[in-house]
Amino acid sequence: MTGFNDEFDESIVPNKPKTPIQYIRLEDANLIKRDLDTLPEALKNNTLDKYKIISYIAKELTEGWTQKNIDPILDKLFDNDDKKRPNWRTIVRWRKKYNESNGDLTSLISEHHKMGNRKKRISGDEVFFDKALERFLNAKRPTVSTAYQYYKDLIIIENQHLFENKIPTISYVAFNKRIKSLPPYKVAVARHGIFKAAQWFAYCGAHNPPTRILERVEIDHTPLDLILLDDELLIPIGRPYLTLLIDVFSGCIMGFHLSYKCPSYVSAAKAISHAIKPKSLDSIGIELQNNWPCYGKIENLVVDNGAEFWSKSLEHACQSVGINIQYNPVRKPWLKPFVERFFGVINQYFISELPGKTFSNILEKEEYKPEKDAIMRFSTFVEEFHRWIVDIYHQDSDSRDTRIPIKKWQTGFEVYPPLEMNQEEEEKFSILMNISDERTLTRNGFKFEELMYDSTALSEYRKHYPQTKETIKKIIKVDPDDISKIYVYLEELNSYIEVPCTDPTGYTKGLSIHEHKTIKKINREMIRGSKDVLGLATARMAIHERVKQEQELFITSKNKRKISSVKKQAQLADVSNTGTGTIKVSEQKSTTKQENISNDILENWDDDLEAFE
Repeated sequence: MTGFNDEFDESIVPNKPKTPIQYIRLEDANLIKRDLDTLPEALKNNTLDKYKIISYIAKELTEGWTQKNIDPILDKLFDNDDKKRPNWRTIVRWRKKYNESNGDLTSLISEHHKMGNRKKRISGDEVFFDKALERFLNAKRPTVSTAYQYYKDLIIIENQHLFENKIPTISYVAFNKRIKSLPPYKVAVARHGIFKAAQWFAYCGAHNPPTRILERVEIDHTPLDLILLDDELLIPIGRPYLTLLIDVFSGCIMGFHLSYKCPSYVSAAKAISHAIKPKSLDSIGIELQNNWPCYGKIENLVVDNGAEFWSKSLEHACQSVGINIQYNPVRKPWLKPFVERFFGVINQYFISELPGKTFSNILEKEEYKPEKDAIMRFSTFVEEFHRWIVDIYHQDSDSRDTRIPIKKWQTGFEVYPPLEMNQEEEEKFSILMNISDERTLTRNGFKFEELMYDSTALSEYRKHYPQTKETIKKIIKVDPDDISKIYVYLEELNSYIEVPCTDPTGYTKGLSIHEHKTIKKINREMIRGSKDVLGLATARMAIHERVKQEQELFITSKNKRKISSVKKQAQLADVSNTGTGTIKVSEQKSTTKQENISNDILENWDDDLEAFE
């Protein structure tokens, strides 16, 4: 039968409007799996150690996961290590759980975490050798003979408590042989410092060229040699900081973050997020000739050991999506040469011609004043920096004509395309890269920076799950560039939920923490500036004097009444700013009332007022 319209055809039914996040019920809320930040520190480190062990074994293995193949690697990994060596079967079990969870770090969390101080039974001299070794690996640089004497003394004292099975001591030659078998670089670092060790020993593998895109990506910060103008006020606001990631294989820029705040975890997190996600150039505000196709999962991220990078949150977030972080030691910029060199390229080929250049060498300034001559707004610089990256740097050959970055990227992409994050991974990564904090759950939700956050789902959570003094404090994740919502970890659900700000005006939409704090500061200053300080002080002193007079009057009064009785009389007499100001009644009114109201009633006039106290 033709021409028949199925009234139940879902394709022609209009889509239901999406429920606002603040009204989504708990059972329908989007739950984001827990991360390592929700664990106690000891359990967190234990989980990361498991991940590092199976990752190391996977890298070293050339054949199957069998005892024959795994045991030699474990021997190498736990050589001269105080940590307990796991059994090869345990390693296989960890790997199986990790693979079955699709690489979720939380699968490695110990299910039976036990605490205790069980003392290990001494079966030989190993524990005493380790103590002597600890003393030897010291910046004071004691001799081998000194460490050996300490080793013997420890065993002699221990043997005083043993009647049989005395602990044997090895000879000085054997002791020295053990010392000599230690990795020389490790010994040099402990006894002479990392800088000297770097001078004495070549860092093998540090400069091995990558074989594919995203195999090695470097990140670093630098202040630009440029003074820019405020977009609205058009006044010089100083030198911005640039955080940038570069792919070593192709030389392409993966992402960046530009800010006037000093390098921090936030700037690093924003730059990394920009690097791994697809880039839309439609919102830039200018028309570009080319695209920016550089994004994807980074295999190895090389970072400095600055405080902004030494963050457990950064490490956990990256490892949760399979990004390995390689930390460079202090005073070793040569181990991260590509991003260091690129900063010089930016200053030489892009910033050099811009008005407002500060010059790295102050002797080059002569009569030039960058504060006076700065004419480029911050937003304009951001737009033109995009153009320079996409249409110039990526498209041009290097000084030695060895490669064109974007062509190198395209070649690498065709041979070995990098992995992309799925929607779930992107969402999880974005949340994990936010800053962590701890806030108390109240009947009105959470308070953060004097803003309240609540939702229907959170309200239902409060109804169903009782809280204690220990559990009422919750871990929250906040995007420093958008405080319109927070993510709250709920232990009972083993997940994060999104909780919006209860602000009804839309004030927090797209508002950063920095902007919010600035607005609060300006508002406070405006209020303080509009106050009549002298008038306020005069009024307060007048109140103090009046209170003093009233106190003196009360003390000298002969007709004193109990405060509670007087208070109830004041209630009945309607003592208020809109009523009477005294409980005293005129003689005429008093006589009339006495004629119409019995004494029995007057004696119990305040009985019914107790409920309103």
